[in-house]
Amino acid sequence: MNGKLLLEDGAAFAGRLLNPAQTVGEVVFNTGMTGYQEILTDPSYCRQIVVLTYPLVGNYGIAECFMQSRRSFVNGFVIGELCDHPSSWQMEESLGDFLTKEAIPCLYDVDTRAVTRHIRSAGAMKGIIAAENMSQDEIDDLLAAPLKKDVVKEATTPEIYTLENDGPRVVVWDFGIKKNILRSLHKWGCDLTVVPAGTRAEEIMALRPDGIFLSNGPGDPKDIPEAVDNIKKILEKKPIFGICLGHQLLALALGADTYKLKFGHRGSNQPVKNLQTGRVQITSQNHGYAVDEASLEGRPLTVTHRSVNDGTVEGLRHTELPVFSVQFHPEAAPGSDDNTYLFDQFMDLLAKGE
Repeated sequence: MNGKLLLEDGAAFAGRLLNPAQTVGEVVFNTGMTGYQEILTDPSYCRQIVVLTYPLVGNYGIAECFMQSRRSFVNGFVIGELCDHPSSWQMEESLGDFLTKEAIPCLYDVDTRAVTRHIRSAGAMKGIIAAENMSQDEIDDLLAAPLKKDVVKEATTPEIYTLENDGPRVVVWDFGIKKNILRSLHKWGCDLTVVPAGTRAEEIMALRPDGIFLSNGPGDPKDIPEAVDNIKKILEKKPIFGICLGHQLLALALGADTYKLKFGHRGSNQPVKNLQTGRVQITSQNHGYAVDEASLEGRPLTVTHRSVNDGTVEGLRHTELPVFSVQFHPEAAPGSDDNTYLFDQFMDLLAKGE
C-alpha cells in the first residue's frame, strides 16, 4: 500500500506502508549506521516518529538480546530500504515481523535523507504517517491533535524491582531507562533497586542507597516538575550520577535552565570533547533538549564536556558535592564504548562514601 509522511509545515514524502496504520508524533532523525532495534526499543523515543538516515535497514534481523525495554515506545518508523532477506547467527525474527508484532506504523522506500535535510532546516516538528488516499479532513484532524506530554509516565517502570549484587547499593530513578545501562551498572558491581519516576525523595532515602542514578528518558524535562522537586531534596544526601534526561533534571534542580534544540542530537556517532582531558570521544545520543550554559553563571556547576558539532553542554560536575552528569549515553547500545570510564568515576565516588 502506498503511504506518505506529512509534516505540519506541509512537506510531504512518499513511500510504502508496511502495515495499513496511521499515526502522529514528533518527527526526528537518527544518523546511526546500525542499532535499529536498540533505537526502536529505547524509551527516550516514546511517542516520536523516528527517521533513519542509513539507507538499508533490517539486514541482521531482530534478537531478544538487543532489546532495550519491555516493548517499543515509538509511534512510527520511517526508513529507506527494508531488507527482505536478513541474515545473522543471532537473528530470531525479521524487522518487518517485529514491526508488525509491535503494531508500529512503518513507511519504507522513503528518501530519508531528504526528510533529514528538511528537518535540519525547519526543525523537528509534528508529522503523520498515513495512507496515500487519506482525506484532507482526516489529515487536518490528526495534525490538530496535541502531542502527549506526560511521556515519562508511559516509559518508566510500573513497579520497583531489583538486580542484586555484592557491591554498593544504587537506587536507579527510572525515567525511561535502557536495559544496557542497567547491565552496565550491574557489571560494575552495583546492587540495583530500580524505582518508578514518580517515587518521592523520602521513599528513595528509605531504601538506604549508597548512591543514586538518574536515568535517560523521553520528552521535555520541564514536563515533570515533581521529579525536579524530589531531586532537590536528595542533592546533599548521596553521590548522584545522571545521564540524558537525568542530566537535564539535575541541572534544573540546581537552578539552571534547559531549552529545546532545533532538531536534537540522535545517533551513535556524536563527537564530544572531554574538557578535563582535552580528548574527543564518540558518543551515542538521543535527546531534543539541552542545558542552557548562560543559566549556569553563579551556580556551583562546572562544564566538563562539550559537543564538538554545536558547542552545547554535554557534561556537568558540582564544584562541592559528589554530583555529576552527562548528556550522552556512556553505555552506548548502539555505539562505541569510549565513555564507560564514567561508570568508574561513579564507582569511585561510591567507594569514598561521599
